[in-house]
Amino acid sequence: MQNNKYIFREGWISIIANTILFGLKYWAGMVTGSVALIADAWHTLTDSVSSVIVLIGGKISSKPADDDHPFGHGRAEHIAAVIIGVLLAIVAFDFVLRSVDKFGTREQTVFGTIAWVATIISIVVKELLAQYAFFGFRQTNSSILKADGWHHRTDALSSVLILIGLLFGKYFWWMDAALGLIVAGMIAYASFEILSKEIRSLLGESPSDELLNEIHKAVSRNCKYPVNLHHIHLHFYGNHTEMSCHIKLPPEMSLFETHEICTKIEKTIKKEFGFFTTIHPEPLSQ
Repeated sequence: MQNNKYIFREGWISIIANTILFGLKYWAGMVTGSVALIADAWHTLTDSVSSVIVLIGGKISSKPADDDHPFGHGRAEHIAAVIIGVLLAIVAFDFVLRSVDKFGTREQTVFGTIAWVATIISIVVKELLAQYAFFGFRQTNSSILKADGWHHRTDALSSVLILIGLLFGKYFWWMDAALGLIVAGMIAYASFEILSKEIRSLLGESPSDELLNEIHKAVSRNCKYPVNLHHIHLHFYGNHTEMSCHIKLPPEMSLFETHEICTKIEKTIKKEFGFFTTIHPEPLSQ
């Protein structure tokens, strides 16, 4: 429920703010003929689209577990973040094409007051949106909010570059086209960061050595028997994590004692890490 509050609030604020900024920056780009400003405007509009995806992903991921999805719908957050990453990649590619074309025409861009006003407003608003999205991420650990925060941040940084272009554009005819390429590179990098992380989460990845050591230590502290914990796997479903593992116990141990040890380990893992654990016991001789 806490996740939904931040996701929906951030999503609606982002949609409204980005739509207004898109209109302002697109107008400034058309007036000045700046490919960087127009590209930046479309980048801002994709933020609105990504925020719609944030809302949809947040709605789906909040649905409880059912017969078809026994572990809940948390992975909808990862899918939504992947869509945002793909959108960023498409926008970056379009910026490259526009910038290369402008290099070919050797057209110099003349910036006016509207370009300065639009760019400064964009920097301030986008950084505020990024800070709010990152704040929500710190409160909820939602991958959607983190992805959308980086989307806002790249837009703010691209506007900073354009501001630099406003200062030096009148001295160098190629400044606008060069800035377009730099902005494209920044957006492409943000896309790569989002996609690489979210795809790893969807495909599944091994737990880190540090986490494995912490799990072993926690089990050792809370079990009076050495259980030889091994074959640990983690399965992430948004904020819900399933852990499966094997333990080895003496073959003469009763089923009742084995069950008690498994229950003790499950409670320990849930308390210290928040994971839901399934344990497969094996005889120690194997």
